[in-house]
Amino acid sequence: MDDGPVAGDTPTLHDVAREAGVSIATASRALNGSARNVRAENLTRVRAAAAKLNYEPHLSAQAIAKGSTMTVALVVRDVADPYFSSIAAGVTQAAREAGLIVTMAVADSSPERELEIVKTLRGQRPRIVIIAGSRIDGTPTRESLIEELQEYRTAGGQVVLVSQRDLPFGTVTIDNHGGSAALARALLSIGYRRFAVFHAPPSLRTSRDRHEGFLSGLTGVPEPLAIETGFTRAGGYDAARRLVERGLEDVEVVFAVNDVMAIGAMTAFRDAGLTPGTDIGVAGFDDIGSAVDVVPSLTSVAVPLREAGVSAMRLALSADAEATTRLPVSVVLRESTPPRPPA
Repeated sequence: MDDGPVAGDTPTLHDVAREAGVSIATASRALNGSARNVRAENLTRVRAAAAKLNYEPHLSAQAIAKGSTMTVALVVRDVADPYFSSIAAGVTQAAREAGLIVTMAVADSSPERELEIVKTLRGQRPRIVIIAGSRIDGTPTRESLIEELQEYRTAGGQVVLVSQRDLPFGTVTIDNHGGSAALARALLSIGYRRFAVFHAPPSLRTSRDRHEGFLSGLTGVPEPLAIETGFTRAGGYDAARRLVERGLEDVEVVFAVNDVMAIGAMTAFRDAGLTPGTDIGVAGFDDIGSAVDVVPSLTSVAVPLREAGVSAMRLALSADAEATTRLPVSVVLRESTPPRPPA
């Protein structure tokens, strides 16, 4: 039976929550000054538990609360993806306006690496931590990540995610499902009827939301061919290569669930002697800067990525640390999906 922290061990927020009989989120709110959503009896129990266990938020809470650490830590999944560099530009812009300096760490699409980064950042005492990137379902690190971030917030820091609303912190979300559904309807409206979807494993929430959204926007057409691949340019290239080997007879247009995958697919089609936009349509999602530089220019779903970074900073600096900001998206049709003649 677990009776609490062993003598000599430093008590954690988890220990306080267990002693008080409340969730970690409730314990965090009760101790970090944002107790507006904590019932009075829970507030009393948490504070009593903290006193009993001699719990003190570590990492120099005073230094963080007083703002003597003037840094913002931005954690991204992939530094090579323009999606994240655009978000970073927005974070940097808003941080500069607030007199803060941005540092960046790369999780390399690894939940384990993400957790290690957060543990390290707590020791560096940034004023704000922003985590950008899709959440991954079924990861064993989720609860540990929440506890680390709750401890950090209890010590006076602020946490914001640019992602799905999955963790109990302020979040900037993007309408992945609605944007993909709108793209499907737009492609139907210009004559496309036979589709393929290049997607990542369904545990990757962004890919799953976009895939499911696209399917929801299709009506009166055969079920699209689905090809699972990596959420990268190389993944898009590999999926297109496999599609060419299978044959394109029943596919008029490919929807890749992000632009870098779509651009990789266009390269593979060209390498196979096909002309994207003529022999096969290609569409992506995100509308990164290079979407207009490739030939043909890429149909995509425009996401205000820089604004996502700015919004994350504004949310972190606001009084409502657990709010959700939802950013709209819009379909942009370009030369990679020219209108098809009526059947």
